[in-house]
Amino acid sequence: MSKKLHKQLACILRITKATTIKGGDWMNWKEIYQSKLTTAEMAVKNIPDESRIVLSHAMGEPYHLVKAMTDNYRQYRNVEIVHWVNFGECAYTKPEMAGHIRLNALFAGPNSRAAVESGMADFTPAFFGMTPEWFTDGTLVPDVAMLGVSPPDKHGYVSTGVSVCATKPAALAAKIVIAQVNDQMPRTLGDSFLHVSQLTHIVEHSEPLKELHSAEIGELEKKIGESCAGLVEDGATLQLGIGSLPDAVLANLGDKKDLGIHSEMFSDGVVNLVEKGVITGARKTINNGKITVGFLMGTRKLYDFVDDNPMVQMLPINYVNDPCVIMQNYKMTSINSCLQVDFTGQVNSESIGIRQYSGMGGQLDYVRGASMCKDGKAILAMPSTAAKGTLSRIVPILDPGATVTTTRTDVQYIVTEYGIANLRGRTLAQRAKALIDIAHPDFRAELTDIYEKRFGRRGDF
Repeated sequence: MSKKLHKQLACILRITKATTIKGGDWMNWKEIYQSKLTTAEMAVKNIPDESRIVLSHAMGEPYHLVKAMTDNYRQYRNVEIVHWVNFGECAYTKPEMAGHIRLNALFAGPNSRAAVESGMADFTPAFFGMTPEWFTDGTLVPDVAMLGVSPPDKHGYVSTGVSVCATKPAALAAKIVIAQVNDQMPRTLGDSFLHVSQLTHIVEHSEPLKELHSAEIGELEKKIGESCAGLVEDGATLQLGIGSLPDAVLANLGDKKDLGIHSEMFSDGVVNLVEKGVITGARKTINNGKITVGFLMGTRKLYDFVDDNPMVQMLPINYVNDPCVIMQNYKMTSINSCLQVDFTGQVNSESIGIRQYSGMGGQLDYVRGASMCKDGKAILAMPSTAAKGTLSRIVPILDPGATVTTTRTDVQYIVTEYGIANLRGRTLAQRAKALIDIAHPDFRAELTDIYEKRFGRRGDF
């Protein structure tokens, strides 16, 4: 038996055991809970050397547990932290952690980007939706999962709250599950629950969830938001990212009817549209009437909205980001941001040259899911320039070393503040012309000159 197959079978057995709750555990869950209570300092002593730890994603990170671990980093040898977006201190990337703890980032966020660039942390390219499979097929099997969870309900179930996505799958696959029970974590519904018998160590600690406030929407973002919103039809099911551009799109959807949400995440702007009656999910063909989502990032307003809310369906990311699931939604419309687009339609959304800026996330999954959907639309939006207007984001070729996040065969709509380019079914020359039309005017002459040298004079501008 190969080593990988052995790991895969062992992981499947662990998950089967973890998801099987004995009859007595239903009745005695309070005793089980009490028997597993400990302090953060004691809990993290159970992390073995040479182990892999998966942390709850984004706002679900158990900061109290992580601090206890990094405060005692000298007790560990070659421990790997696997994480996506991080909003904590990211202390495990400090130079003194070398040989003790090292980050393997699957997404480079603001707090881990410098460590990845300097070599103090590693980066692994990954589809977000594929990571649950990696946890079980021998690719990235977790030894430890450290989670932030809600207090148990009357049946002994905790919720993984704002981070179900790959967090619950990691907990089911791990040998050791250390949970921080936080009374400020919302109890979200869907497939978010773990029974206390499935937890190895329990630490009670109350702390506020990190909040991400809406970015400032300027005139440029308003123009892009208006153009994107113009592509959204009544009844469409939406996927949106986070930041000023998605917020600008949401701000322009107030006159739409019966919109739905199927998205790897959402933030406060969605709550506003639910309150206005714009988002109802009434025309969704799957998960009708539900907001289907993997994780959440926003303010306390968002966290209060999702708490015990039957409208919000939190599900693992291997379902939420599966293109074959996404395509089943009514008029699926994905709206994501990007960094750079070349004449052929290749889209870079995650690197600046060779510098890793973010990650793949679920962008391509949603582009493909929306493209395969009947009447679906895949939209990628960006300002026309970067570096305070000194660089065009529409370029003849991508920068050396830049990542191709969305391939030219997948791309459909590209949107800037100067309009919309639909690249589907277009020739290379037609694509280049359409993109030049939505480039910043300061760069159009230069881009046109390069176009003519490359393609000849194939049509008038």
